[in-house]
Amino acid sequence: MAGRARVLATRALPGGAFRALGARVALRVWPGPGGPDAEALREAARDAEGLLCTLTDRVDRALLEACPRLRVVSSVSVGLDHVDLREAAARGIAVGHTPGVLTETTADLAFALLLAAARRVAEADRFVRAGAWTPARRWEPELLLGRDVHGATLGVVGLGAIGRAVARRAAGFGMRVLGWSRSAREVPGVTQVPLEALLAESDFVTLHVALAPETRGLLGADALARMKPGAVLVNTTRGGVVEEAALVDALRGGRLAAAGLDVFAEEPLAPESPLLALPNVVLTPHIGSASEATRARMVDLAVENLLAGLEGRPLPHAAPPP
Repeated sequence: MAGRARVLATRALPGGAFRALGARVALRVWPGPGGPDAEALREAARDAEGLLCTLTDRVDRALLEACPRLRVVSSVSVGLDHVDLREAAARGIAVGHTPGVLTETTADLAFALLLAAARRVAEADRFVRAGAWTPARRWEPELLLGRDVHGATLGVVGLGAIGRAVARRAAGFGMRVLGWSRSAREVPGVTQVPLEALLAESDFVTLHVALAPETRGLLGADALARMKPGAVLVNTTRGGVVEEAALVDALRGGRLAAAGLDVFAEEPLAPESPLLALPNVVLTPHIGSASEATRARMVDLAVENLLAGLEGRPLPHAAPPP
């Protein structure tokens, strides 16, 4: 181990590159279960030259101040809102992420949530498991009626790679697709409209904008009130894009028919979250990229970034300038 760079991984990770990493660096893996809290992370990473982390690890000024030897932070994520990029840049610490590889997998989940919310799949599953599907209720004309996806209008908020991938899936269902993005990019098969028009006309709205100061709370009470009555909202980007309390009110009051949510303002959801009591919400625990192949490829990219930073080379997938 002598002479090898010291690296802390905040999780045991999948993929061949991670399994081979211990032969190239002095690797310490947080034993779990779960990852370290902020204090434990500062202590564990104190002598580290490289940090291999995930989106649940807060890489803030306090952590960076506690780690004077740190040269590279490599996150197994696309988003980097958990990393203080300005502070890292000021300290000359390279930061890497894993863009591109999770596009199709996350789009799959977004469409799965859309379908599940539209057709009340989670409610139907609970109905069967609870023993409510009895001979007397073998078939009922109004049991668990949902909304058709085929031929409906989908509004895609954010036309980056994932938003465009969802739009392609919608085409296969014969959906009319409206789009809005801050860059006003043209996308084949997508009609660009102002955000207000998208919200008013869409039967389904799916969110794919990155979390930034300009997009935090993008769908607040006013925006939610402008949505088409009975619409369905899907969010697989970041919880902070939606004002969660206003969303709960819209779902409780029937303004929105349903929602499919993979991300939340605070993660994990607190046991007292009102979302847990809403039957018309499909909830998943931030699993947009959670396929075997995609997670392994993300870790492979993160290891590439880590090794490049430790060797003084440009990171193959460096964070954008702060």
